[in-house]
Amino acid sequence: MRDMLIKTAGCLLMLAVAAAAYAAPVGELHRVAFDPTASLRDAQHRTELRITVWYPATDDAVERPIVIGPPQKPLFNVGSAAPDAPFAAGARRPVILLSHGFGGSARVMGWFGIALARDGDIVVAVDHPGNNGVDPMTVPGALLSWERAEDLRVALDAIARDPVVGRHVDLSRLGLAGFSAGGYTSLVAAGARVQPTRLLQFCHAHPDDPTCLPQPEFAATLQDYERAIERPEIRAAFADAGSDHAIAHVRAVFVMAPALVPSLQPASLEALRVPVEIVLGNADTIAPPATNGVVAAKLIPHAVLTRFDGVTHDDFLSPCTDAGRATLPVCQQSAHQDDVHRLTIDAARAFFEEQLGAAQ
Repeated sequence: MRDMLIKTAGCLLMLAVAAAAYAAPVGELHRVAFDPTASLRDAQHRTELRITVWYPATDDAVERPIVIGPPQKPLFNVGSAAPDAPFAAGARRPVILLSHGFGGSARVMGWFGIALARDGDIVVAVDHPGNNGVDPMTVPGALLSWERAEDLRVALDAIARDPVVGRHVDLSRLGLAGFSAGGYTSLVAAGARVQPTRLLQFCHAHPDDPTCLPQPEFAATLQDYERAIERPEIRAAFADAGSDHAIAHVRAVFVMAPALVPSLQPASLEALRVPVEIVLGNADTIAPPATNGVVAAKLIPHAVLTRFDGVTHDDFLSPCTDAGRATLPVCQQSAHQDDVHRLTIDAARAFFEEQLGAAQ
C-alpha cells in the first residue's frame, strides 16, 4: 500500500466527538443554471441544472425542517435551514462542491452539506440530470457518468457569477465532496480520468459484482447500456469520456463510499496530487470496498482511508424516519446512521479545515 493511512472505526460511539463551536444558522437557496450536457441525460431533454446552496445565515434567520417524502409522513429527515435567508457577514468563505449518489439528490445529502455550512463553509450541491431521485432516471443519465463532474463545474461558475452568492465565496479555497457515484464524481473533478471500456470489461469479468447489477433506483441492465452506446448521439458523447474533467484550483477531496472506481484509469489515480480522504463501511454491499474505495485509496498518493466496521452503503444517506424504515429497503439496511453521520462530519470538518483553512 503506497502512502495510504488506514484507520478503522470499530466502536462508533467511542469515536464520536463534540460538535464544532461555530454554529451559525444555515440558509438554503436554489438556483437553475444552463448545462449544455443535460439535454442528452434528462428525460425531458431540458438543459437545466438545479443547484442547492447551503451557507451561514444571519443570527435572526429562522430555520425550517427539511424532509423528503410526503410532508405528513416523510421518509427522510434531512435537517433544517432558513429559506433564502440573508448571508452572515464576514470574510469570503471556502466552497465545497457536493455530489449525490446514483439516483439521489442534493437534498438527500443535506445532512452533510448543512453541517459544513453550519461550520462556516458554502456548500454547493446539484441534482445530476437524468440520474437523480426527483426526475425520471434515464440510461444516458447513468451511462454518461463523467458529465457529473461537468455539472459541478457549471454549478461553480453559476454561483461565482451569482449576484447574491458570488461575493461571499472564496474560490481559492475550493473542495469537493461526494457519496457513492458522487464520490467517483469528486475524483473525476479532481483529475481522475474515465475509461468506460474498463467498466464494461470489469463487468463482463465480474457479472455478479454489485456495480454491474441493476440498481434498486433504476433497474437498467448491462445490456441496456451496451444498446444505448450504439445510439449515434451517445457514441458521440463517449468521445469526451476520457478528457480531462478536472475543475481548476481544487485543494481537497472528501469521498464517502465511492462507487464506479473500476471505470477510472489507474494511472490517473496515481497521478492525483490533491489531498484525498475516503470514508467507507466494511459492510458495504452496494459499492464493495475491495473493488472501489480500497482500490482508490491504494492508488492515490497519501490518501487517507477510514473504514467503519459494520457500516453499510445506505448509512451515508439522510436519516430515515420510522416511515422510511418501514417502507424503504435502503432504510432497512442502515443501522448506524447517527453515528456514521457524526463521525463523517467530524472527519470532513477537520480535513477541510486543514486543507482550506478555517471559515471565518
